Formats: sequence, structure tokens, C-alpha cells
Amino acid sequence: MNKVIVILGQTATGKSDLAVKIAKLVNGEVISADSRQVYIGLDIGTGKITTKEMQGIPHHLLSVVKTKNKFSVGEYKKLAEEKIEEIISRSKTPIICGGTGFYIDAVTRGMILPDVPPNLKLRKNLDKKSNTELFKMLKKLDNKRAQNIDKNNKVRLIRAIEIAKILGKVPELVEIKPNYKFIKIGLYLPTPKLQKSVEARVKKMFKNGLLKEIFEYNEPTEDKVIKETIKYAKRQMTWFKRDKKIKWFDSSKLKTKEVLKFFN
Repeated sequence: MNKVIVILGQTATGKSDLAVKIAKLVNGEVISADSRQVYIGLDIGTGKITTKEMQGIPHHLLSVVKTKNKFSVGEYKKLAEEKIEEIISRSKTPIICGGTGFYIDAVTRGMILPDVPPNLKLRKNLDKKSNTELFKMLKKLDNKRAQNIDKNNKVRLIRAIEIAKILGKVPELVEIKPNYKFIKIGLYLPTPKLQKSVEARVKKMFKNGLLKEIFEYNEPTEDKVIKETIKYAKRQMTWFKRDKKIKWFDSSKLKTKEVLKFFN
């Protein structure tokens, strides 16, 4: 089976940097697995890798959707699998890199997702509601799905309600045997170091013009963005900890040669 390298983990742990280093060593190309970086124009706030940082390594599935459009995990799965095939056909190594666990699971665990088309009118109405209201709605429609969903992820809540209204409930995800051998590398940082890394990253975002990028929203403060980012990083780790196939590395002590040994 062809190998596909997956570099995942918490935000602000250096995943993109490692992906570029690995790509240079294994003749690889990077496929982003970030549910925010797929959107055009969301660059600073999402920590999207710059052309300079790519160092000549091709990157895929960055800035492919307009912000006014919704983008489902099913759509991501289809595009990612097409890119994997394309990269392998050129005798190169696909490297999936990102922190969106649902995206990564959809590809690496061969999930079959519910075939429910988007209901734009419903989504527009649901988008006006708070996360708390949406969670209560989902709980009434499908209590089982409500028990394992991220209550703070509005997009996921709306999609779950959308599916439940059509199918009566959100069906269990069906897994099939993947077509590739996925080698999963996880990056993390001890809490104090993660805090410092997030703080440095957020300060850089504000310096680079974050407020101009998100001017249509309520202007956030640095402290608020830092706190929300830390919460997000904790949710990421909760998701990834379920996968026992991930080989974890402390990114503050990371040596690329150690990671390469795991590929053999």
C-alpha cells in the first residue's frame, strides 16, 4: 500500500513547519486539513502558511472556498482523496497536515458520510441562533449525537441539525478499510509552553493586521483570542487522544530525524 504521512495535533505546535521539513526529505507535497484555512481571505487569523514559509513545497486545499459558502467534511474528503491520488501518480509522497480532527478522520479512517445536501434557507435561519440554542435543538432531534458533539462549534451543530431533520437522526459514521497506509505523527506542547506559543502567535497575528481581516465581526482583544485559542487546543487534544495509532512528539524537543525513524 502507498504511504500517506499525517502530521496533526494542537494549534501553535509547529505542524506546518514540520510538514515542510518532512516534504523536503521524502519528496512530498502537503494537503491541508484545516476547516478554516480552506477559506479564501482567512489568512492571518487561521495561521495559514505563507508562500515564503512553504519553501517551494506544493501545498493543496488552502484558500479553495469563498467565505460566503459552506464547506462540508464530505466535500473535503472528496478533494483530499483526489489530491492524494494525484500526488502519488507523480511518484511523490502525500503529507496531510492540520488540526481539524474530523477532516483527518474522514480521510484516514475511510468514513462513509451522510449524503444530505445543504439546506441554505435552514442554515441561514439556524445561523441567527446561539450555540446554546442550537445544542438544545440538536438534543431534542438526536440526543445521542448531542452527547459527542463540540457544543462550541456552530458549523458542526448546524450541520448535525440539518442531517437530523432529513434523516430523523445523525447516523453513525461507517468506516471502511482505507486504501493507503497512514502514518500519523502528533505534535503537542506541555501546557506552559503551549500558553507561551499561543500568546506569541496571537501577538504576531494582531501585529500583521488581524483586526482588518475580521473587521465585520466584533473586534476581539489579544487576551480573548489567546483564551479561546487555548480552549480550542484542548478540544483538539481531546479529539486526537481517541486515536491510538498516533505517535506523539513534544514539539519543543522535536528532532526531524526521530520522526523519520517512525516512517520505516
